[in-house]
Amino acid sequence: MAETKREIERKYEATADTRLPDLTRATGVASVTAEGVTELDAVYYDTADLRLAADSLTLRRRTGGADAGWHLKFPVAAGVRDEVRAPLTETLPDSLAGLLRSRVRHAGVVPVVRLRSSRDVRHLRGEDGTILAEVSVDTVRADRLLAGDGTAAWTEIEVELADDADPALLDAVGKRLRKAGIHPSDSPSKLARALDETGLAPEPRHPAETDGDGTARAAVLAYVREQIDALVRFDPAVRRDLPDAVHQLRVACRRLRSAFKTYRQVLDRDVTDPIGAELKWLAGELGHARDQEVLAARLAEALDGLDRERIHGPVRGRLRAWDRSRSTGTRSRVLDALDSPRHLALLDALDRLLADPPLKPAARKKAAKVLPKAIRRDYRRLADRIGPALDLAPGHDRDLALHEARKAAKRVRYAADAAVPTLGKPAKKFSRRMKSVQSLLGDHQDAVVARGALRDLAAEAEEAGEPSFTWGVLYARQEAAAATAERRLPDVWERAAAPDLRAALSR
Repeated sequence: MAETKREIERKYEATADTRLPDLTRATGVASVTAEGVTELDAVYYDTADLRLAADSLTLRRRTGGADAGWHLKFPVAAGVRDEVRAPLTETLPDSLAGLLRSRVRHAGVVPVVRLRSSRDVRHLRGEDGTILAEVSVDTVRADRLLAGDGTAAWTEIEVELADDADPALLDAVGKRLRKAGIHPSDSPSKLARALDETGLAPEPRHPAETDGDGTARAAVLAYVREQIDALVRFDPAVRRDLPDAVHQLRVACRRLRSAFKTYRQVLDRDVTDPIGAELKWLAGELGHARDQEVLAARLAEALDGLDRERIHGPVRGRLRAWDRSRSTGTRSRVLDALDSPRHLALLDALDRLLADPPLKPAARKKAAKVLPKAIRRDYRRLADRIGPALDLAPGHDRDLALHEARKAAKRVRYAADAAVPTLGKPAKKFSRRMKSVQSLLGDHQDAVVARGALRDLAAEAEEAGEPSFTWGVLYARQEAAAATAERRLPDVWERAAAPDLRAALSR
């Protein structure tokens, strides 16, 4: 069973004769206790082309110390990583292999470098004796194991914050170290330094050869690359069940599909359409879990907003049971999709697209000319849906038409987002306006879906002999929410459709 630890640390340069200053003078530190020297032996693994290192991931099998075992580290922010741990075994545990799948694919991992460290540990403690941080002086030897020989040796100081300790302590300790002439390390990790000093520095996963040349090719491929990187990055986040990960992975699928359609004058749809179909499949598999999560949260929030006298019967219990029954199996379905050969084939197809883009003649033109034209085309598509939808009488047909308008608004917003690096503030402002339309239409659609669920819940309650009054009250409120969105839409659309804003995109 894997466990996760949030690792917050800072590294400093040192030499064999470096001496730590008196760290009890750091704010919050009452005492320093020596914990002795530990010998650590770690073999670091990666693909032969160092895909993990290219994305700042670290995989190691370490013996020695209190946490011997397999460790997989994901970057979170500067100096912050999540370390996923698994017990010490001869081969890579399945629990970690799955987290690497979107990057490793079919390649597998091999030993790339071995680090042997002699770690001299001290604990910084507060007034009550609580451990605030661990300071270690590490004497390290690195031996290259992949494709040739190479060794390196160095000494470094590592300061790791204890669980739940105040991060300000790191600043206080860092201040004392700098006053003693000890400076932060240029390397973010031991592995990064070992790879660099033994001649194994990784290449970028997706080299951006055309970035900055001002062409439509460069602009569109940069955006596509960004979304592909998001697909790879959020795959392990979904597997770890991190908050919002399913949503972010689904958004990346949608942004890619939209880019292929919007910028069809740049990338040939004979190639991108089949990939788009696979992205639609993956987004659909993710959607079952995400849509139920959003719907259940909306209904729970609406129920919390009712006065006690309007709640009749075991409505909270029924809502929880309904959510459990609809959510059963959704996570398994998501994981099955991510583990499927179909998903790996999709990721491989996207890599091939970046390696050999299916460019059309417009790809060589200036992005400042091609991108605004594509955005305006998507805008006209949205306008063609908004107007007729508003002309329909309230009801089922209007609900469907507004839902189609919402999808069109999302597409033009994504088109503007892709153009922000090229067009700057006008594209950013246009995206915000389109988001306001999309959000309002999204609220409308959520209310429509909630009404359907509430009808089902009311019918189930009646069949069980329970009062359906509360479900009716909630239904009326969702009906009112949808009507409010419909009344607001003309004004929101008028502001979003300002001609001067569209004209600014071409300046």
